[in-house]
Amino acid sequence: MRILILGAGPAGISVAEHLRTLQPDADQQADITMISAEPFPPYSPPAMAEHFLHGRGAALYWKGTDICERLQVDYRAGTEVRAVDPAAKRVTLADDTSLAFDELVIATGSRLYAPIDGYDLPGVYNFKSLTAAQELIAHARDGEVKSAVVVGAGFIGVEVALLLADLGLDVTMVEQQDRVMPGMLDAETAEIVGQALAERGVRVRTGTQAAAFAGNGRADALVLEPGEVIKGDAYVAATGVRPNLEFLTGAGLDTGWGLRVDDRLCTNIPCIRAAGDAVETRDRMTGERFVHAIFPNAVAQARVVAEQLLGYDTRYEGAESMNSLRHLGIPVIAVGSQAGETELKIRTGRHLRKINLTEGRIVGFRLAGDIRGAGVYRSLMLRRVDVSRYGDALLEPGFGSARLAGAVFSRAA
Repeated sequence: MRILILGAGPAGISVAEHLRTLQPDADQQADITMISAEPFPPYSPPAMAEHFLHGRGAALYWKGTDICERLQVDYRAGTEVRAVDPAAKRVTLADDTSLAFDELVIATGSRLYAPIDGYDLPGVYNFKSLTAAQELIAHARDGEVKSAVVVGAGFIGVEVALLLADLGLDVTMVEQQDRVMPGMLDAETAEIVGQALAERGVRVRTGTQAAAFAGNGRADALVLEPGEVIKGDAYVAATGVRPNLEFLTGAGLDTGWGLRVDDRLCTNIPCIRAAGDAVETRDRMTGERFVHAIFPNAVAQARVVAEQLLGYDTRYEGAESMNSLRHLGIPVIAVGSQAGETELKIRTGRHLRKINLTEGRIVGFRLAGDIRGAGVYRSLMLRRVDVSRYGDALLEPGFGSARLAGAVFSRAA
């Protein structure tokens, strides 16, 4: 069987690795070819900040730079896909050559989504890929860039702002919503994060709409609505991401914002499966379908894809909405919904524990300063255990194994 994997991010390489785990005997193994538009070995995008700050290549190349060689995968780095022909089972590359497949896995990830005029001007950078980030980091290190304006205060924007501040740049971050990380944090948790950002030297301007990057041939200003101008040596667009699906035009695949798949992670064309940031999957808690662009979901989806390719009837249980900040100076984790029917909360300074409940069950939580118990809360949430009996005791950092065991055994009985 010829398996062609498009994309070498966490989803793509995890598909290949799990396939080899399931087929350890060389004479039984499928032929795997993996294509990446980037000229690097498979890497982990969430580890880019640690790589640039501390030179931790082991974290960036999380499977090792020789992973494809060890897995006996034909890896085609720096190769772009132009089109997919499902009927012929062929993929056309940018150099007009083509590759045949029996099974195709689309794991092409996502790219910058910037609904701002001038985002494609030289001098506007993004951190969606290692290729895109390297140039700005090089300029920052050689002193050519001393200040930066980051547009967007979502997860990527905050991580980028912290990275640039740690590299010594003067950083201003602009966000159109009323708080940082609005998709992840409620107002109170966002306030704590905003204070920590300010202490790290990042100026944050929320409730501020960016209209355009401006400049004659190169960006030299960010124009705000209704006309204020912010200057910097460099500009970063961190306004969101969009699945890389342009090459699928005319292929007959069902797409929305992302590639639509069922719980087997199969598309509407049986020989094509997909995983990672390019796909719309069902949320494990709400049942809603949307793109869940985070690392753990990509890896979990990859395992299902690999098992499906080899005939196992594995089903994807659904994606989780969760994220954490690693480089803020205080730990912050957000899981699930920002609101519920009731809320349990305790706050002391920058230490916040907030749990959202609906019908006595955890539907989401936010922890800042002390994230002990996060694993317990997540387990209770996914198991849909009724925790109403515990009340404010849930907020204790030590709430854990003994109480959880009682809840689970009681539920089983």
